[in-house]
Amino acid sequence: HFDLANNYGPPAGSAETRFGRMLADQFGSYRDEMIISTKAGYYMWPGPYGEWGSRKYLIASCDASLKRMGLEYVDIFYHHRPDPNTPLEETMGALAQLVRQGKALYVGISNYHRADAVKAMALLKEMGCPCVLNQVRYSLLDRWVEDDHLLDGMKGEAGTICFSPLAQGLLSNRYLDGSIPPDSRASKSYFLKPETITKERVELLNGLNAIARERGQSLSEMAISWLLVDKRVTSVLIGASSAEQLKVNLKAVEKEPAFTKEELTVIDALCKRWK
Repeated sequence: HFDLANNYGPPAGSAETRFGRMLADQFGSYRDEMIISTKAGYYMWPGPYGEWGSRKYLIASCDASLKRMGLEYVDIFYHHRPDPNTPLEETMGALAQLVRQGKALYVGISNYHRADAVKAMALLKEMGCPCVLNQVRYSLLDRWVEDDHLLDGMKGEAGTICFSPLAQGLLSNRYLDGSIPPDSRASKSYFLKPETITKERVELLNGLNAIARERGQSLSEMAISWLLVDKRVTSVLIGASSAEQLKVNLKAVEKEPAFTKEELTVIDALCKRWK
């Protein structure tokens, strides 16, 4: 499963372009064994139809994404974020249109809170194009979906796939000594600032790491296992900047990710201190 979006880069669009080249050069013969998804919703070009969720933007975005990747269709096309200014009927109608046109086999939503997600799924169901996935940010350190009761809202209607399971890399071994590696997200990312790595947070991360080591796992393995043990979670998206990182993260699925009640209690107590 390769998960992309029209704005992934930098610059926007470059991730799809690079993926398209790799697909053509290295593993195009495996296309029918792959799930390829992309998304649209964030800024791509100037003007009122260059972002959000209008029919014009979504149809044009899907066409551009297919061209960049050299594909006739994607397996899943997501609306990337709710649009406060476009009727939900128009946005969901555009997704259904893409399926009817054969440009997407299935559709999903991303970054939707429960109330809007339930409405979106109902509309798509009425249109004969059921929503298959809601892609949300969820990790040990970022639990807004629990406060929103989102996972319960998806039950029986659509799957839930989680991105940023390592909280922008915080749930890895990179920051356990309190330093900021020069090639890390915290050293150069807009989304993760150096001031995020406080003494208190480093102590908390080391507490989680101690539990992981007792389980025979790395911190990142445990963070992914913690998500997968929840039967309401369909899958987890992982990113890696090296083959070694990928191998470490994939170890999380090598065995049943069971947790004892005691482990979960201690983990929850530690994570509640994250501010």
